[in-house]
Amino acid sequence: MTTRRLYYDDAFQREFAAQVLRCEPVRQGEEAAWSVVLKETAFYPGSGGQPNDTGRLGEARVLDVLDAQDENDELRHIVDRPLAPGPVTGTIDWPRRFDHMQQHTGQHLLSAVFESRHGLPTVSFHLGAEVSTIDLRGKEPGEEILEAAEREANAVIFEVRSVRVRYGTAEELEKLGIRKKVERQGTLRALEIEGIDLQPCGGTHVGNTGQIGLMLLRRVTKIRQDWRLEFVCGERARRTARVDFRKLQGAAAALTCSPDEIVTAVGRMQQERESSFRAARALSERLAVAESRLLVEEAPPRADGLRIIAKVFPEAGAEDLGLLATALAQYEGTVALVAAQGFLIFARHAAVARDMNQLLRETLQSLGGKGGGQPGFARGRLNDPALAEQALAEARKRIG
Repeated sequence: MTTRRLYYDDAFQREFAAQVLRCEPVRQGEEAAWSVVLKETAFYPGSGGQPNDTGRLGEARVLDVLDAQDENDELRHIVDRPLAPGPVTGTIDWPRRFDHMQQHTGQHLLSAVFESRHGLPTVSFHLGAEVSTIDLRGKEPGEEILEAAEREANAVIFEVRSVRVRYGTAEELEKLGIRKKVERQGTLRALEIEGIDLQPCGGTHVGNTGQIGLMLLRRVTKIRQDWRLEFVCGERARRTARVDFRKLQGAAAALTCSPDEIVTAVGRMQQERESSFRAARALSERLAVAESRLLVEEAPPRADGLRIIAKVFPEAGAEDLGLLATALAQYEGTVALVAAQGFLIFARHAAVARDMNQLLRETLQSLGGKGGGQPGFARGRLNDPALAEQALAEARKRIG
């Protein structure tokens, strides 16, 4: 039996009377749950990018609402306790519902603006818990386009244009100028924003554009061949703007400047950081050269002319270890086997006939880890940093 969908004609209905037709036990994750079929419902199921409603049926919490799975067109309400057949009162979680209405109608408006005024059609929509997104196809929507689209959408919102549901066949809606043609037969439901958009949709929407509230466009990211745009409407926009301002205040306080001076202060800080990094890098290179000289002096070459320096440096970082290995490899006949915090670097002088990459792989295969490189220089990491001494001893043994 088809479930009558009350939200189709009145998205503002917060409470309704219904009849429980069936109640069957199911599982919802790790918790026990029940599937309830009603004769009529105001609960919206998750569909078309819009999440499901939540609320209550009698004393039962509505955890999820699933769209029809068969030709009976029955919606299934997933609840936390069984319900007896017969009359029941349904109550919608109104703040959640109205938030979804604001975002969904805002999406229709935004998609219409991008397509009609900027040639960027929407290919998908997702209404998230914090932000919503549309995927736009075409050229990159740069800052100039984003600012224009945001301004144009908000101008329509402030005009408080009517938003209403229309019904008709695909042919009838096409004659009215529907934005997205459909191939389905029979009577279709479409949402009309006065003078702006007509689009097939089964979701819940506000009654006029003023109820969308303010619209804010957020970041754009590349998603395969499309552009994903984040946006927020209504209470989300107010909340997001307030959070953004608190972040700006916090950043300004940390930088000891006003919010208006943050960009300049961050630019200055980046320059100072780069300067400090270059100075620290130069000092590290000098220290590596000096330490390599001491290590070479303490390790005379063997009878065959090969000098092997194998040592663990517990306090060294990966970058400093690399600088030291590179400096050691400048000395004729030298092989450097060095480790720090589980990192291994094997390097050799250009004239030494040993393959460091092969040596590293054999060592890691024996003790556990991963890495690789070139015949003259290879780096890796042990699964167990405590095996560093054993790894160097193993590598030294393999050199012969």
